Amino acid sequence: MPPEGGITRFAPSPTGPLHLGHAYSALIAAQRGKPGGFLLRIEDIDQGRCRPAFEAQIYDDLRWLGLDWPVPVMRQSDRMPAYCAALQKLAGLGVLYPCSCTRGDIRAAMSAPQEGAPVIGPDGLVYPGTCRGRCMAQAGADDALRLDMRRALSLAGPVSFVENGPLHSGNHCLDSDDMIANIGDVVLARRDMGTSYHLSVVVDDAAQAISEVTRGADLFDATAIHALLQILLELPRPSYWHHDLIRDEHGKRLAKRDDARAIAAYRAAGASPADIRAMVNL
Repeated sequence: MPPEGGITRFAPSPTGPLHLGHAYSALIAAQRGKPGGFLLRIEDIDQGRCRPAFEAQIYDDLRWLGLDWPVPVMRQSDRMPAYCAALQKLAGLGVLYPCSCTRGDIRAAMSAPQEGAPVIGPDGLVYPGTCRGRCMAQAGADDALRLDMRRALSLAGPVSFVENGPLHSGNHCLDSDDMIANIGDVVLARRDMGTSYHLSVVVDDAAQAISEVTRGADLFDATAIHALLQILLELPRPSYWHHDLIRDEHGKRLAKRDDARAIAAYRAAGASPADIRAMVNL
Protein backbone atom coordinates (compact mmCIF):
# COMPACT_ATOMS: atom_id res chain seq x y z
CA MET A 1 0.00 0.00 0.00
CA PRO A 2 1.48 3.40 -0.99
CA PRO A 3 2.25 5.87 1.80
CA GLU A 4 -0.75 7.41 3.50
CA GLY A 5 -1.33 11.12 3.44
CA GLY A 6 -3.84 13.82 2.76
CA ILE A 7 -7.47 14.13 3.78
CA THR A 8 -9.86 11.22 3.38
CA ARG A 9 -13.45 10.62 4.40
CA PHE A 10 -15.96 7.94 5.27
CA ALA A 11 -19.46 8.91 4.13
CA PRO A 12 -22.18 6.46 5.19
CA SER A 13 -25.92 6.88 4.76
CA PRO A 14 -28.00 6.42 7.94
CA THR A 15 -30.49 4.04 6.31
CA GLY A 16 -29.54 0.95 8.31
CA PRO A 17 -26.89 -0.44 10.64
CA LEU A 18 -23.24 -0.46 9.59
CA HIS A 19 -21.97 -3.91 8.58
CA LEU A 20 -18.54 -5.46 8.09
CA GLY A 21 -18.18 -3.81 4.69
CA HIS A 22 -18.65 -0.39 6.27
CA ALA A 23 -16.11 -1.23 8.97
CA TYR A 24 -13.59 -2.17 6.28
CA SER A 25 -14.21 1.02 4.29
CA ALA A 26 -13.96 3.26 7.35
CA LEU A 27 -10.77 1.59 8.57
CA ILE A 28 -9.15 1.83 5.14
CA ALA A 29 -10.03 5.53 4.91
CA ALA A 30 -8.66 6.20 8.39
CA GLN A 31 -5.46 4.35 7.46
CA ARG A 32 -5.07 6.35 4.24
CA GLY A 33 -5.53 9.75 5.88
CA LYS A 34 -2.78 11.78 7.45
CA PRO A 35 -2.98 12.29 11.25
CA GLY A 36 -6.17 14.24 11.82
CA GLY A 37 -7.08 13.89 8.15
CA PHE A 38 -9.90 11.35 8.50
CA LEU A 39 -13.31 13.01 8.16
CA LEU A 40 -16.81 11.67 8.67
CA ARG A 41 -19.72 12.83 6.52
CA ILE A 42 -23.35 11.77 6.86
CA GLU A 43 -24.96 11.31 3.45
CA ASP A 44 -28.60 11.76 4.39
CA ILE A 45 -30.14 13.30 1.27
CA ASP A 46 -32.65 10.42 1.13
CA GLN A 47 -34.76 11.71 3.98
CA GLY A 48 -37.46 9.13 3.30
CA ARG A 49 -35.12 6.30 4.36
CA CYS A 50 -32.70 7.96 6.79
CA ARG A 51 -33.30 7.58 10.53
CA PRO A 52 -31.78 9.47 13.50
CA ALA A 53 -31.29 6.18 15.35
CA PHE A 54 -29.12 4.83 12.53
CA GLU A 55 -27.07 8.03 12.50
CA ALA A 56 -26.48 7.77 16.24
CA GLN A 57 -25.45 4.14 15.81
CA ILE A 58 -22.91 5.14 13.12
CA TYR A 59 -21.12 7.39 15.61
CA ASP A 60 -21.26 4.73 18.32
CA ASP A 61 -19.97 1.89 16.11
CA LEU A 62 -17.12 3.93 14.63
CA ARG A 63 -15.94 5.16 18.03
CA TRP A 64 -16.05 1.58 19.28
CA LEU A 65 -13.77 0.62 16.38
CA GLY A 66 -11.30 3.20 17.67
CA LEU A 67 -11.87 5.89 15.05
CA ASP A 68 -11.98 9.62 15.70
CA TRP A 69 -12.83 12.62 13.52
CA PRO A 70 -13.26 16.39 13.71
CA VAL A 71 -16.62 17.81 14.73
CA PRO A 72 -19.11 19.08 13.78
CA VAL A 73 -19.78 16.38 11.21
CA MET A 74 -20.95 17.50 7.78
CA ARG A 75 -24.53 16.37 7.07
CA GLN A 76 -25.83 16.55 3.52
CA SER A 77 -29.33 17.51 4.65
CA ASP A 78 -27.80 20.85 5.75
CA ARG A 79 -26.18 21.47 2.37
CA MET A 80 -29.03 22.10 -0.06
CA PRO A 81 -28.00 25.72 -0.78
CA ALA A 82 -24.59 24.47 -1.96
CA TYR A 83 -26.21 21.88 -4.24
CA CYS A 84 -28.63 24.45 -5.64
CA ALA A 85 -25.73 26.78 -6.42
CA ALA A 86 -23.95 23.98 -8.29
CA LEU A 87 -27.10 23.20 -10.29
CA GLN A 88 -27.48 26.86 -11.19
CA LYS A 89 -23.91 26.96 -12.47
CA LEU A 90 -24.49 23.85 -14.59
CA ALA A 91 -27.75 25.30 -15.90
CA GLY A 92 -25.86 28.45 -16.86
CA LEU A 93 -23.47 26.31 -18.88
CA GLY A 94 -26.43 24.83 -20.74
CA VAL A 95 -25.71 21.23 -19.72
CA LEU A 96 -28.90 20.53 -17.73
CA TYR A 97 -32.40 19.70 -18.91
CA PRO A 98 -35.61 18.74 -17.10
CA CYS A 99 -36.88 15.18 -17.38
CA SER A 100 -40.39 13.98 -16.58
CA CYS A 101 -39.75 10.31 -17.40
CA THR A 102 -40.50 7.71 -14.74
CA ARG A 103 -38.49 4.51 -14.38
CA GLY A 104 -41.37 2.73 -16.09
CA ASP A 105 -41.21 5.17 -19.02
CA ILE A 106 -37.49 4.50 -19.40
CA ARG A 107 -37.92 0.73 -19.26
CA ALA A 108 -40.68 0.93 -21.86
CA ALA A 109 -38.59 3.11 -24.18
CA MET A 110 -35.59 0.81 -23.87
CA SER A 111 -37.64 -2.31 -24.52
CA ALA A 112 -38.80 -1.09 -27.95
CA PRO A 113 -37.57 -3.48 -30.66
CA GLN A 114 -35.61 -0.79 -32.51
CA GLU A 115 -33.55 0.01 -29.40
CA GLY A 116 -31.70 -3.30 -29.31
CA ALA A 117 -30.23 -4.66 -26.09
CA PRO A 118 -30.45 -2.11 -23.24
CA VAL A 119 -27.16 -0.72 -21.91
CA ILE A 120 -26.58 -0.75 -18.15
CA GLY A 121 -24.47 2.08 -16.74
CA PRO A 122 -23.50 3.23 -13.23
CA ASP A 123 -27.08 4.38 -12.61
CA GLY A 124 -28.84 1.43 -14.24
CA LEU A 125 -30.41 1.68 -17.70
CA VAL A 126 -28.68 4.31 -19.82
CA TYR A 127 -31.27 7.01 -20.46
CA PRO A 128 -32.48 7.09 -24.10
CA GLY A 129 -32.68 10.91 -24.23
CA THR A 130 -36.47 11.23 -24.42
CA CYS A 131 -36.56 14.68 -22.77
CA ARG A 132 -33.23 15.98 -24.07
CA GLY A 133 -34.88 18.62 -26.26
CA ARG A 134 -36.50 20.37 -23.29
CA CYS A 135 -35.00 23.60 -21.91
CA MET A 136 -34.70 24.59 -18.27
CA ALA A 137 -37.49 27.16 -18.69
CA GLN A 138 -39.86 24.20 -19.10
CA ALA A 139 -38.83 22.57 -15.80
CA GLY A 140 -41.70 21.60 -13.53
CA ALA A 141 -41.77 20.88 -9.82
CA ASP A 142 -41.94 17.13 -10.45
CA ASP A 143 -39.14 17.00 -13.01
CA ALA A 144 -35.71 15.52 -12.43
CA LEU A 145 -32.70 17.37 -13.84
CA ARG A 146 -30.36 15.46 -16.15
CA LEU A 147 -26.86 16.16 -17.42
CA ASP A 148 -26.61 16.44 -21.19
CA MET A 149 -23.56 14.22 -21.40
CA ARG A 150 -22.59 15.04 -24.98
CA ARG A 151 -22.76 18.81 -24.45
CA ALA A 152 -21.03 18.56 -21.06
CA LEU A 153 -18.11 16.66 -22.58
CA SER A 154 -17.82 19.14 -25.44
CA LEU A 155 -17.37 21.94 -22.87
CA ALA A 156 -15.15 20.04 -20.45
CA GLY A 157 -12.54 18.73 -22.85
CA PRO A 158 -10.42 15.73 -21.80
CA VAL A 159 -11.63 14.00 -18.63
CA SER A 160 -9.31 11.94 -16.45
CA PHE A 161 -8.71 10.90 -12.86
CA VAL A 162 -5.91 9.30 -10.84
CA GLU A 163 -6.51 5.99 -9.08
CA ASN A 164 -4.17 5.06 -6.23
CA GLY A 165 -5.86 1.81 -5.22
CA PRO A 166 -4.40 -1.54 -6.31
CA LEU A 167 -7.50 -2.67 -8.24
CA HIS A 168 -7.29 0.00 -10.97
CA SER A 169 -4.04 1.85 -10.24
CA GLY A 170 -2.96 4.54 -12.68
CA ASN A 171 -4.13 7.59 -14.59
CA HIS A 172 -7.47 6.97 -16.30
CA CYS A 173 -8.11 9.04 -19.43
CA LEU A 174 -11.77 8.67 -20.31
CA ASP A 175 -13.22 8.24 -23.78
CA SER A 176 -16.04 10.67 -24.56
CA ASP A 177 -17.89 8.33 -26.91
CA ASP A 178 -17.77 5.60 -24.29
CA MET A 179 -19.19 7.94 -21.62
CA ILE A 180 -22.02 8.99 -23.93
CA ALA A 181 -22.89 5.40 -24.85
CA ASN A 182 -22.33 3.65 -21.52
CA ILE A 183 -23.11 6.33 -18.92
CA GLY A 184 -25.47 8.69 -20.69
CA ASP A 185 -27.49 11.57 -19.31
CA VAL A 186 -27.39 10.88 -15.58
CA VAL A 187 -29.75 12.48 -13.07
CA LEU A 188 -28.17 15.31 -11.06
CA ALA A 189 -31.29 16.34 -9.13
CA ARG A 190 -34.02 13.88 -8.24
CA ARG A 191 -37.57 15.09 -7.91
CA ASP A 192 -37.87 13.88 -4.32
CA MET A 193 -34.43 15.05 -3.09
CA GLY A 194 -33.44 18.21 -4.95
CA THR A 195 -29.99 16.74 -5.58
CA SER A 196 -28.38 13.37 -6.30
CA TYR A 197 -25.49 11.28 -5.08
CA HIS A 198 -23.30 12.32 -8.01
CA LEU A 199 -23.78 16.04 -7.48
CA SER A 200 -23.66 16.11 -3.69
CA VAL A 201 -20.58 13.89 -3.36
CA VAL A 202 -18.58 16.11 -5.73
CA VAL A 203 -19.66 19.36 -4.05
CA ASP A 204 -19.03 17.98 -0.56
CA ASP A 205 -15.63 16.46 -1.32
CA ALA A 206 -14.53 19.90 -2.54
CA ALA A 207 -16.01 21.64 0.52
CA GLN A 208 -14.14 19.28 2.84
CA ALA A 209 -10.88 19.61 0.85
CA ILE A 210 -10.75 15.84 0.34
CA SER A 211 -7.48 14.96 -1.38
CA GLU A 212 -8.13 11.21 -1.74
CA VAL A 213 -11.61 9.71 -2.07
CA THR A 214 -11.63 6.28 -0.44
CA ARG A 215 -14.64 4.07 -1.24
CA GLY A 216 -15.75 0.69 -2.55
CA ALA A 217 -14.94 -0.72 -5.98
CA ASP A 218 -18.65 -0.72 -6.83
CA LEU A 219 -18.35 3.07 -7.31
CA PHE A 220 -15.34 2.95 -9.62
CA ASP A 221 -17.43 3.33 -12.79
CA ALA A 222 -19.20 6.38 -11.33
CA THR A 223 -15.87 8.18 -10.97
CA ALA A 224 -16.02 9.26 -14.62
CA ILE A 225 -19.18 11.25 -13.80
CA HIS A 226 -17.54 12.84 -10.78
CA ALA A 227 -14.38 13.80 -12.67
CA LEU A 228 -16.52 15.46 -15.36
CA LEU A 229 -18.55 17.40 -12.80
CA GLN A 230 -15.37 18.59 -11.07
CA ILE A 231 -14.19 20.09 -14.36
CA LEU A 232 -17.54 21.73 -15.14
CA LEU A 233 -17.89 23.16 -11.63
CA GLU A 234 -14.22 24.21 -11.49
CA LEU A 235 -13.62 22.20 -8.32
CA PRO A 236 -10.39 20.62 -7.04
CA ARG A 237 -9.83 17.11 -8.37
CA PRO A 238 -8.91 14.53 -5.72
CA SER A 239 -7.28 11.20 -6.39
CA TYR A 240 -9.17 7.96 -5.67
CA TRP A 241 -8.65 4.73 -3.78
CA HIS A 242 -11.32 2.14 -4.63
CA HIS A 243 -11.01 -0.84 -2.32
CA ASP A 244 -12.32 -4.36 -2.80
CA LEU A 245 -15.68 -5.33 -1.30
CA ILE A 246 -16.43 -7.52 1.68
CA ARG A 247 -18.61 -10.41 0.52
CA ASP A 248 -20.53 -13.24 2.14
CA GLU A 249 -19.72 -16.93 1.81
CA HIS A 250 -21.59 -17.00 -1.52
CA GLY A 251 -19.55 -14.13 -2.98
CA LYS A 252 -22.39 -11.63 -2.69
CA ARG A 253 -21.52 -8.14 -1.51
CA LEU A 254 -22.89 -7.20 1.89
CA ALA A 255 -25.92 -4.90 2.12
CA LYS A 256 -27.63 -3.19 5.03
CA ARG A 257 -30.28 -5.88 5.05
CA ASP A 258 -27.54 -8.29 6.21
CA ASP A 259 -28.28 -7.58 9.86
CA ALA A 260 -26.44 -10.72 10.97
CA ARG A 261 -23.21 -9.06 9.82
CA ALA A 262 -23.97 -5.71 11.43
CA ILE A 263 -21.20 -4.33 13.62
CA ALA A 264 -23.73 -3.95 16.44
CA ALA A 265 -24.59 -7.65 16.20
CA TYR A 266 -20.93 -8.65 16.54
CA ARG A 267 -20.53 -6.27 19.45
CA ALA A 268 -23.55 -7.78 21.19
CA ALA A 269 -22.06 -11.25 20.68
CA GLY A 270 -18.87 -10.19 22.47
CA ALA A 271 -16.56 -9.41 19.56
CA SER A 272 -13.76 -6.88 20.03
CA PRO A 273 -12.56 -4.20 17.59
CA ALA A 274 -9.53 -6.44 16.94
CA ASP A 275 -11.91 -9.27 16.00
CA ILE A 276 -13.63 -7.01 13.45
CA ARG A 277 -10.28 -6.04 11.94
CA ALA A 278 -9.35 -9.71 11.66
CA MET A 279 -12.68 -10.53 9.98
CA VAL A 280 -11.97 -8.00 7.23
CA ASN A 281 -8.28 -8.97 6.93
CA LEU A 282 -6.85 -5.78 8.36
